[in-house]
Amino acid sequence: FVANDLQLDDDCRMLIVTGPNMGGKSTYMRQTALIVIMAHIGSFVPAASATIGPIDRIFTRIGAADNVSGGQSTFMVEMTETANILHNATKSSVVLIDEIGRGTSTFDGVALAWATAEHLARVNCSFTLFATHYFELTTLSEILPQTKNVRFDAVENGNEIVFLYSVKQGPASRSYGLAVALLAGLPTDVIERARAHLRTIEDKTLQPKYDADNDQIPLFDNDLSQIKSVLDATNPDELSPKEALDLVYHLYSLKKSRIH
Repeated sequence: FVANDLQLDDDCRMLIVTGPNMGGKSTYMRQTALIVIMAHIGSFVPAASATIGPIDRIFTRIGAADNVSGGQSTFMVEMTETANILHNATKSSVVLIDEIGRGTSTFDGVALAWATAEHLARVNCSFTLFATHYFELTTLSEILPQTKNVRFDAVENGNEIVFLYSVKQGPASRSYGLAVALLAGLPTDVIERARAHLRTIEDKTLQPKYDADNDQIPLFDNDLSQIKSVLDATNPDELSPKEALDLVYHLYSLKKSRIH
């Protein structure tokens, strides 16, 4: 067992948790809920020290399962549980969100996860652990109040992966999905083919190429009609989630600057 600290208070009410599958994210969240429950029933808790204020409810969106008898798909169950959290969580609630948005397209998933995190931070203001594999969400710490990033790391040694299970400050820098898939027993040729596809996706460039770090964007130099032409020429299915979000924010800031 690896002991990990957790601090949620008025300075930080949300942690965006990233890291590999089987790296410890879900355990970290579940142990938080269990310790809160144990403290509220007057029990000892498995910690060197703990300061826990009054908590009115614990909300969770963890796991993936459909509801056959209720006619609900896995994604519908996920959205129903999320809706319940957003409608009912308060500043005194603990909220655990684990990988929301997996049951739909990448763009929809990122957008829903992003908007959910925003609502929790700005409206509910609950004590929230928000685990995700969407690295785009790690930028939320720059724009949302009282939000920080933590991560669980792993180390690759050849074809082996070693999970460290210790929480560290800051976002994860990469995913270990293929390493975990190999550990699960997927055929080597499938893993190698997946690596080849991954390299192709990562190296893929857009025409016209959008440079999020370049403030001087020639395509937008003339007038707003050129923005429309750029969007018309852009295939959204070829954008990575990060590129899509960058493009939206830059277009929005450009629109504001031209209006004002």
